[in-house]
Amino acid sequence: MQMMTRDVLLEMELEDDEDEDGDIGEVPASKRPLMAPHTVLPSSLVLENLEQTIVSGFGTLESQQDFRTPEFEEFNGKPDSLFFNDGQRRIDFVLVYEDESKKETNKKGYNEKQRRKRRAYESNLICDGLQLEATRSVLDDKLVFVKVHAPWEVLCTYAEIMHIKLPLKPNDLKTRSSAFGNFNWFTKVLQVDESIIKPEQEFFTAPFEKSRMNDFYIQDRDTFFNPATRSRIVYFILSRIKYQITDNVKKFGINKLVSSGIYKAAFPLHDCNFSTPSKDLSCPNERYLLYREWAHPRSIYKKQPLDLIRKYYGEKIGIYFAWLGYYTQMLLLAAVVGVACFLYGYFNQNNCTWSKEVCDPDIGGKIIMCPQCDRLCPFWKLNATCESSKKLCIFDSFGTLVFAVFMGVWVTLFLEFWKRRQAELEYEWDTVELQQEEQPRPEYEARCTHVVINEITQEEERVPFTTWGKCIRITLCASAVFFWILLIIASVIGIIVYRLSVFIVFSAKLPKNLNGTDPIQKYLTPQMATSITASLISFIIIMILNTIYEKVAIMITNFELPRTQTDYENSLTMKMFLFQFVNYYSSCFYIAFFKGKFVGYPGDPVYWLGKYRNEECDPGGCLLELTTQLTIIMGGKAIWNNIQEVLLPWVMNLIGRYRTVSGAEKNTPRWEQDYHLQPMGKLGLFYEYLEMIIQFGFVTLFVASFPLAPLLALVNNILEIRVDAWKLTTQYRRMVPEKAQDIGAWQPIMQGIAILAVVTNAMIIAFTSEMIPRLVYYWSFSVPPYGDHLNYTMEGYINNTLSYFNIVDFKNKNKDNPYTGLGDHTSCRYRDFRHPPGHPQEYKHNIYYWHVIAAKLAFIIVTEHIIYSVKFFISYAIPDVSKSTKSKIKREKYLTQKLLHENHLKDMTKNMGVIAERMVEVVDNNLRPKVD
Repeated sequence: MQMMTRDVLLEMELEDDEDEDGDIGEVPASKRPLMAPHTVLPSSLVLENLEQTIVSGFGTLESQQDFRTPEFEEFNGKPDSLFFNDGQRRIDFVLVYEDESKKETNKKGYNEKQRRKRRAYESNLICDGLQLEATRSVLDDKLVFVKVHAPWEVLCTYAEIMHIKLPLKPNDLKTRSSAFGNFNWFTKVLQVDESIIKPEQEFFTAPFEKSRMNDFYIQDRDTFFNPATRSRIVYFILSRIKYQITDNVKKFGINKLVSSGIYKAAFPLHDCNFSTPSKDLSCPNERYLLYREWAHPRSIYKKQPLDLIRKYYGEKIGIYFAWLGYYTQMLLLAAVVGVACFLYGYFNQNNCTWSKEVCDPDIGGKIIMCPQCDRLCPFWKLNATCESSKKLCIFDSFGTLVFAVFMGVWVTLFLEFWKRRQAELEYEWDTVELQQEEQPRPEYEARCTHVVINEITQEEERVPFTTWGKCIRITLCASAVFFWILLIIASVIGIIVYRLSVFIVFSAKLPKNLNGTDPIQKYLTPQMATSITASLISFIIIMILNTIYEKVAIMITNFELPRTQTDYENSLTMKMFLFQFVNYYSSCFYIAFFKGKFVGYPGDPVYWLGKYRNEECDPGGCLLELTTQLTIIMGGKAIWNNIQEVLLPWVMNLIGRYRTVSGAEKNTPRWEQDYHLQPMGKLGLFYEYLEMIIQFGFVTLFVASFPLAPLLALVNNILEIRVDAWKLTTQYRRMVPEKAQDIGAWQPIMQGIAILAVVTNAMIIAFTSEMIPRLVYYWSFSVPPYGDHLNYTMEGYINNTLSYFNIVDFKNKNKDNPYTGLGDHTSCRYRDFRHPPGHPQEYKHNIYYWHVIAAKLAFIIVTEHIIYSVKFFISYAIPDVSKSTKSKIKREKYLTQKLLHENHLKDMTKNMGVIAERMVEVVDNNLRPKVD
């Protein structure tokens, strides 16, 4: 095989090139060494030589005889075939382009320029050892499909370059034991039928080396590299082949060619139709099996076939579904406890003494509350909030405290047990030493123009920028992220201003338009109307900013230029999560910890911007509003995401099928069927993770206000797994399989959320709910010396927590008294712990206030320390890698080294024996004449 016999690069004048490719991944060629033409090279030099090329002056059409073009073949009428027309060479990748000579819009010279770039690229693919076969579309004669096949020699060469682990010998150590062995009769119903999806044979593996090819378990060259591995290798080559030099700058890679429109798509093939198995007996029908046993609604109760998912889509997809499945299983326990706490509050709401007092016509009906805004807001009776106080009893109960403590422990158990499960998958899927395998991104390699000395090897290596340049890039990227976070905070302030201004309108309009006996008035209070409309507007703003920032974050990360794909995704993950954290959670933090906390009192209210009076909570607190906000955002986000994930690709594919309906009856090949599916995109999986982590934050950070959050998350995740599976198997092209050792930066993000969740839930119970003031009243202020009751009781709690205000005591002389002219009232009540008018310290905080503050601080400190102690003890007690998994990893490493060492010794012994025999023969031949 002739590999890399000659690279073709087009030289074009800068003014003639419209530079539709962009500038990512370009590097001046003058900073790269040149090489003479070469033939087959050792595998250790191939990767280096991908960075070096021969610059040939192919700027004119007369030079096109140097191009090596793919073979053109007619479609052989076999729609299920995964091979070239000869039936021997497997299709590892498909490139699609529109024939430039048949394009409807023909700019002068533009189509010809694209054709020359494409032909140069395909010629270099052939020179690099790949085999190409082109076939014109059955449905649209303008489309051409270039099928790519990697021969055995190319696969072996690049498997060594990429440090791909391949089988050495069958492994009899990997036996999986179930923790539910005593319940096999039950778990068997949940398992995938092994007669349908057969378990994969396990092997000892080692990084492939051509020099030790005989040590590897090669029974059949056609199956030694499975389809996923073949696609990975081919994509590695496609991403690094160059095709043009413009103004001493090289351009390369299939991604640039697709983004610039030279190719319309590039993808590996699905192995069959998802709804029917292939007629080809040699086809494993893995896509059909995945749809039937994983994506189909009838399999919703079954466990996921993770090994088959990993085999078909790669470890990166497999680890995502493994994590999502494990998270969903753990949510089942949290959902059960949450529902129990909710039911406890629901069935005890009629025993809620303080709610009864609010609804009692003789108590709440006679308490006149101060207006909550200036001029337009009327005086109102406390029993107007009767229905909201009943709802509040459901969520603001003792069960909420128990559930918040439980969730602090649950999240630690989830993270620790997931680490153990992840370690098992690393062993089972051979990704324990993955970091040693990962290659730099081609965009990074292309920018490596600066030579530095490696501190470890003391050898020269190339980096894309100096230390000073790296600092500048980091500073610019951090500044951009900080700017967008400030933009979100500005939008939150805008929502707050909306709340303040619209509350005035609702307070003025609702009492006038609604009859006092109308049941709607029980629910549609000014506070509730303001909360619901503000939550909906907040949700819309969140989605708009989210769409814009996604593009900005990708631009920032591209500018930052991370070295590997893992580094790229981790960097993008942190940027996106910081933004999403502020975007989704800021309104919840405002309601939980700021709203109603700095309002002053009616005689001296606090104003925003000197104009808007700060909004107050209901007499029962802001907890119910926080629950409403969480319900709207969680529910709205789930509905929106499902619409995006299901309807959007389905409608797009429907439109695509409608456009080609005239040829639908034709015998369509597999590559053309896959082309009309939707592309997944390199960051498709990133958005799936992001969606789940945002949900994880809602489930943990604010769960004290909404114990049903885990139940909503559980239902959503059960559907999410199957929706994602359906989407991958039926609506999207097959993704390029990628390796992944773990879930990346999402793990430390979840750990950070878990630590923060303890603080937020403790503060919600202390400052947002009324639990601490009620406990202080029950144990201290209901009985002497502060109270009048002989026994501990909650009677009189409402009256005790409402202070008096004399209407004539309005202090701000620059403004007219807003309370005059609203009726014959001379005094009103407001929610605070202050001395009444006429007291020596009137309107100053009373002793009850200081008792409550002390109790809140003590509760936060004690609760945090207890939960953190339990969390750290659990983290210490549960090792990240189980003892059995450690033993298996060590055992496999030992046996692998022993196997390779023994084979090496056998080869050396064999070679030494041959050498010894030859030496004996030589000596014997030299001595024989002397004896004669």
